[in-house]
Amino acid sequence: MSTSTTDALGAPVPVLSLSPVVLTVPGRPVDLQVRVSAPATGTSLPVILLSHGHGPSNNLSSLNGYAPLANFWAAHGFVVVQPTHLTSSTLTHLVADAPGAPDFWRSRAEDMAHILDRLDIIENAVPQLAGRIDHSKVALAGHSLGGFTAALLLGAGLTDPDTGNVVRLVEPRIKAGVLLAAPGRGGDVLNGPMAERWPIIGAVDFSTMTAPALVVAGDKDDSRHFTDIGPDWHADPYTLAPGPKTLLTLFDAEHGLGGIAGYDAAETTDENPARVAALARLTAAYLHTRLHPGAPAWQTTCEALTTGPGAVGHVESK
Repeated sequence: MSTSTTDALGAPVPVLSLSPVVLTVPGRPVDLQVRVSAPATGTSLPVILLSHGHGPSNNLSSLNGYAPLANFWAAHGFVVVQPTHLTSSTLTHLVADAPGAPDFWRSRAEDMAHILDRLDIIENAVPQLAGRIDHSKVALAGHSLGGFTAALLLGAGLTDPDTGNVVRLVEPRIKAGVLLAAPGRGGDVLNGPMAERWPIIGAVDFSTMTAPALVVAGDKDDSRHFTDIGPDWHADPYTLAPGPKTLLTLFDAEHGLGGIAGYDAAETTDENPARVAALARLTAAYLHTRLHPGAPAWQTTCEALTTGPGAVGHVESK
């Protein structure tokens, strides 16, 4: 890594992490539990809400996952808040028959609104964090099913399979987002064996997703269980949404994008610590520049990591 990429985000600082912070939500079948990771120093800290995916392992799809990203972001000046959504395997035995199962698409998005509603409570629950958050600078990131959740919060519409009505769950307090290996469009292309079990995946309309977002897709992420059109499906949230959007296509990356869901996770099919480190840096730089307009972090980091013979991926914007 060059000096310029280090300078763009500053040196890492120690991270404080507290979990669970428990929020009681009326009507939710179990309490909403979150992990908060924050830098030990600094003030006016921006927030990243991190929505987990729905992978095969038990604990990574919960507040205990995604440490490679959460730790890096927190070490570089963000407060990262990770909920355990009702889709988590850790909760299946408790919520299997609850309304909204198994995809809990509405609940997943509502979790983020509940967090923002009570950000002051969360801030005061974490030792040494009170008074250090900038509540006006909120971003969102989500992986896989979490990317689906992020799309809804950033403005995508959704046709409710039960009613046929278009639902909008846009959250205006979120200023920018990162969609990591998110699902793409529905219709005829949603023809894999999982399409009937998860019809909600194809119910999203990206044309109204107007918030600024970085869409990250692996060029080897071929989700045949949903579609046979190949890795380009995961670029749909970029291709089909209006600007401002940026697409980062990671070379040789599969659905785990190198292993973002957890350190040394056996389920990662494309383990590549260097790719994960580059992705963590690029996403942090993107959100830093989006939340601090004019900051050079994104341009500097892109030049260092996506140009030249050692490029980890390709970037385009609209």
